[in-house]
Parts: sequence; C-alpha cells; structure tokens
Amino acid sequence: MKLAYWMYAGPAHIGTLRIASSFKNVHAIMHAPLGDDYFNVMRSMLERDRNFTPVTASIVDRHVLAKGSQEKVINNITRKDKEENPDLVVLTPTCTSSILQEDLNNFVQRASIETEADVILADVNHYRVNELQASDRTLEQIVSFYINKVNRTQKLVVKKTSKPSVNIIGVLSLGFHHYHDLVDLKRLFHDLDIEINQIIPENASVHDLYKLPEAWFNFVPYREAGLLTAQFLSKEFNMPYVSITPMGLLNIKAAIKEIQGLLSELNCERNYDSYIDLQTKYVSQAAWFSRSIDCQNLTGKTAIVFGDATHAAAMTKILVKEMGIDVLWSGTYCINDQDWFREEVCELCSKVIITDDHNIIGDMIAKTEPNAIFGTQMERHIGKRLNIPCGVISSPVHIQNFPLSYKPFLGYEGTNQIADLIYNSFTLGMEEHLLDLFGGHDTTDILTDTLSSSKSVQWTREALQELTKIPGFVRGKVKRNTEKFALANQYHLISLEVMYEAKEKINS
Repeated sequence: MKLAYWMYAGPAHIGTLRIASSFKNVHAIMHAPLGDDYFNVMRSMLERDRNFTPVTASIVDRHVLAKGSQEKVINNITRKDKEENPDLVVLTPTCTSSILQEDLNNFVQRASIETEADVILADVNHYRVNELQASDRTLEQIVSFYINKVNRTQKLVVKKTSKPSVNIIGVLSLGFHHYHDLVDLKRLFHDLDIEINQIIPENASVHDLYKLPEAWFNFVPYREAGLLTAQFLSKEFNMPYVSITPMGLLNIKAAIKEIQGLLSELNCERNYDSYIDLQTKYVSQAAWFSRSIDCQNLTGKTAIVFGDATHAAAMTKILVKEMGIDVLWSGTYCINDQDWFREEVCELCSKVIITDDHNIIGDMIAKTEPNAIFGTQMERHIGKRLNIPCGVISSPVHIQNFPLSYKPFLGYEGTNQIADLIYNSFTLGMEEHLLDLFGGHDTTDILTDTLSSSKSVQWTREALQELTKIPGFVRGKVKRNTEKFALANQYHLISLEVMYEAKEKINS
C-alpha cells in the first residue's frame, strides 16, 4: 500500500464491491470512514444503472473509535437482511478501517446467527492487493463458498450437460466495455453451437453457483478477474478453461482453435475453419481494411500501448501483426501479471514497461514522441498535454467509455470497433492540412523534456509566430526539439535566435 493522489487500480475494497454488486440479490456492507464510501456514486454515474447500488456504508466515526464497531456493523447487517432479503451479505473493510484491526470474522459469525442470508467476510489483504486482485479473489471466494456449502449438506454430484457448454467467468460491474463484449461473446458461442451454462458474476444468483461444474469448460475473457475461479474449478472438478482474450482477429482465431482442440479431447469433434474464414472475410472488416489504400496512411506511424494486462497485450498484437504499426513500447500497470505480459509482447515492441506510476509513463511518452497513444484515461490526459492523439483501450476510464451505444472490443464486431479506433486515433495528412489551414493547432502550450519536470521555457511572440509557419504535421516535433535544446543549454526564453541555433545544431 502507498499514498498516492491518483492510481491506475483502486484500493482492494473497490474490487470486492464490484463483484458483490454484480451478483443478483447480493448486498455489501462496507466498514469504512466517510471519504471511503464513494463507490455508490461512482457506480451509479458510470454504469447509468436504474437500480440503487446494493452497498451500505457502516461508517467509522468518533463514537465507533470510542467504543468499538461490533454492535454497529452487526446491526447494519441484520437491518439490511430484513429490508432487502438478500441471498448473501458480504462484509468488507477498507484499508483505512483495517487499521483498527478488529475481529471482523467474529462480527460475521455473530451476525450469521440472526440473519436469513449467508454472511461472509471478504478474504483480501487490503494492504497488499489492489482492486483487480481483490475482485479476482472475492469472486473465487464466493464460488468456493457456495460449492462447499452444497458439498457439506449433500454430496455434490456433477452431471455434465448433454451438449457442449461453457461458463463465462469475469463479466462484472464497472468493467471496460464488459456488457458490450458479453453480447458478442454470446453471439460467438451461439455460432460455435456451444450452450452457455452460466455467466458470472454479472446478474448471477449465488444459489446457482453449484451448477458451474456442469459445463464442459470455462472461458475467462479478462485475466484481471476470473482466473482464480477457473483455476479453483480446474483443481476441484478437473474442468479445463480457455483464457485467450478474443480481441483482434489473431486472438479470436487462437481462442476458437483452443476451444476446438479442447472439445476434441472431450470426444466432440468440431471443425471451425470455415466459420473463422467466413467471419474474417465478410463479418469483420478489419482484415480487408488493414490491406486497403486507406490503411496505407498508417505506414511508418508509431504508437505506444499502456493499460491492464489483457487489453494492452491484445492491442499491441493488433497494432503490430494486423495493422503494421510500429509499437515503440508496450506496458501494463498489472505488476502481479508482469511475467505473462512480458512473454506476450516482448517480441512485438522495443521495450516493455511494468509500472503503476503515471509520472513515469508521462515521461516515457514525452521522450519517445509516438504518433498515437493507446492507453487509459490518464494517457489520454497526457496526450492532450503533448498534442498526441490517444485511443482509450483500458480501464481506468471516464464516463465516455461507458457508452449507451453498442461498442464491443471482443469478438468479430469488436474488430471493426478497434479498427475504427486505431485509424481515427492517428492524425493523418488531410486532417493535418485542414488543422493548419483553419488554425486548429495549439502552439501556446509549454512543453518540456518530461511531463514531471518542474523546469519550463517561455517563447517570445516572434518565435511563436515563426512556429506557426512550420507545417502542422511536424510542428509539434519541432517545438519539442527546440524546447529540449533550450533546456539542455539553459535558455529560459526561446527567441528567434535560439530557434535558428537549435535548427542548426539538431540538423548538423
């Protein structure tokens, strides 16, 4: 745990609450001080949900600090049990309230005596894991709790479905385009003639979780939530799982081929070659577009990629292998998954970046000067400061990346959305000409060699006027190079003379 004013992944309790609020008829009690209870507002705003977020804050205040919080927490659990009649109540502290080191397991046991609902304590270390790791662990905890509960009362007898079937694991609240992706995943499995047994946790009932082993295999579209659950089911019931994210034509083909091989091992022979060929040629326009004259405008363009491990790795592969774009470097803030990420992208880019410090990423972007950025909302802000276009491909995001319209990133329709995003993220020749013609370029911002540097330089009016005469498609680079030269030579004011000197030295 560290003190920061901005983070790529939120604190652990946010991950637990995302899982709890995704299930149907599950209520979460958050043991937290005022200030940690922003989840309800955030989820209501971003998800645009018509229903109230099923989370109640049990506030830690001065009275609680004086006499302890056991009575207050238990009262909140029993009150919500009577008011909402949930199937499950999940109690979670925050990293702040964890400092009190109270015996919350005892609170849960006491409350369970008085409630009709099941009550569990989220089993995550709030000091050591982030939002994504906590969501992964909480989902596994809930699944294992209900499967073990059935095993205790009656021996769980697993009977597989008659037709090939799948569980989709990891579609949850506040996920990046998760609900749009789910539509395309349903279409994909329908086309493959594979029935969907369960989708968890989104709108799933905890009382149906014991049916998960009835499926032939599990599918985990996002590595950040669902892998632990798939591994648990594999260990307990010998259930195979597929964890290739079907994002981009190559990944979709690889995922389908792995499913085909898995079905073959289960004595169900399928051949999906013609389906893959048909979808690639006529449903997805990405393959055709990547060979079109329009896409030749991207020849020689450079990009950087940063985001969660799932989306950053897939986008890097799409840019390099499908669109022919040079990825200068690719990175992720999922430090816990860095080994997998490095293996996926190490041969696709010059450098792999593993960090959760946005200042480092800002400095890297400023130094490498790509033609486009594909990252999170933070990289979008960085791109605005550097006048570099950015396509958002991963959480964390703002409300514009929770669109009401249908915009999947997975599946064959997702390939069309991504192709549009890539093409529109680059500032191309005609757009540069129009921006230059109508004065669209902003030449007043002060840039430095790094975004986090406190050093800056000023421009004289004459130098700025001279800068406007430079063609728009190279103006930003000239400006940055001139400022780097000025900083290196300790010029605090860029005049015409400094501009000419910089031009001579840089071109010599």
